[in-house]
Amino acid sequence: MRRTVTALFAGIALLAVSSAGCGNPLAGGAEGGATGDIIIGASDVGESLLLAQIYAGALRNAGAENVTVRPPVGSREVVVKALQDKSLSVVPDYSGNLLRYFDKETQATTPQDVYTQLKQKLPSGFEVLEQAPAEDKDLLVVRKELADSGIRTFSDLGKRCKELVFGGPGQWSSRWKEKIKTLYGCEFAEIRTTDTGGPVTVAALKSGDIQVADLFSTSSTIAANGFVPLVDDKNMFPAQNIVPLVAKGTLSPKEVDALNRVSAALTTDQLTELNVQFSEEKRNPLDVAEEFLRRNNLLAGS
Repeated sequence: MRRTVTALFAGIALLAVSSAGCGNPLAGGAEGGATGDIIIGASDVGESLLLAQIYAGALRNAGAENVTVRPPVGSREVVVKALQDKSLSVVPDYSGNLLRYFDKETQATTPQDVYTQLKQKLPSGFEVLEQAPAEDKDLLVVRKELADSGIRTFSDLGKRCKELVFGGPGQWSSRWKEKIKTLYGCEFAEIRTTDTGGPVTVAALKSGDIQVADLFSTSSTIAANGFVPLVDDKNMFPAQNIVPLVAKGTLSPKEVDALNRVSAALTTDQLTELNVQFSEEKRNPLDVAEEFLRRNNLLAGS
């Protein structure tokens, strides 16, 4: 479900190293790996890297030493194993996807229900800290002319799916085809694999090759192209609030509080803007992280 920007990571990794050498206030000098180090993982998603750098800056500001960000780590399976053996200390994650990983039968969809069940289903050795108001979740979007014709909600869509072509990630059919049929009576005329919320999907929707697309709530391409998000009026997609997943015992109470303060400050609008700065403006994630922390009074002297 998440967007991958692996090609961008090589340049970002170099930028991060360069910034560390240039005295960026968020760039620690530790290599990590020894007992007591805090090692932050990031998946192969640009947003995850940004969040990892924000976490690192907040932890250093709280007095933590030997904080290292190691992007990209890989799939959730790899992340979970690394947290189990404590080769990672903390990773930013998404509440709904994380719950579905540990409980494939969950029916929770709302932010509070998902978070409550997630805390209950976590195996020993893990903990989740406070979740952020910010979400980055799947959306179904259409062009304005289709919305103006009366399709504003998933229920509206369900009545006309048979005449519409859908485009999205390869796993759409296995994850959502039966769910959207059950909840909304929606059976698309065709389901095409485009990409995971990326430029192929956007181009196909713009050109009219598809009429419905799966994008993400923090994607800057929605507003930029005048696309209209549809209201998921029966909560098919689960909440996807940003939440730190932690190897239990690796953070002190003061460090936990620092990450909880980050979560409290992080809104969906801010997360969207962070993605714009990273993905479109190609800014160094260390600089983006520092600005976020200063703007939200999460750095000493800010």
